[in-house]
Amino acid sequence: MATKVKNVTFSLPTELMEKYKSYAKSSYIPSVNAGVKEALEEYSLKIEKDKLKKEMMKAAKDPIFVQDLEESMRAFEYSDIESAGREKEW
Repeated sequence: MATKVKNVTFSLPTELMEKYKSYAKSSYIPSVNAGVKEALEEYSLKIEKDKLKKEMMKAAKDPIFVQDLEESMRAFEYSDIESAGREKEW
């Protein structure tokens, strides 16, 4: 299934564009477009990780969340112990 694409126009520093053109010419990246796409994907992933970390930090300060987590851990304690020695078999 093909991914939908959208053409966009934006401005980048000339020096950065020259680097990407050089990378493409030297075959470090397939094309300038591919390099920019990959850079944006990696930056987006970084932002998502940062968001998740902030949400986890917030949850860690929520007494109801912490209590629920502790109850869940207790509920699965015996299953965790029982399966702990079986990791290599999976």
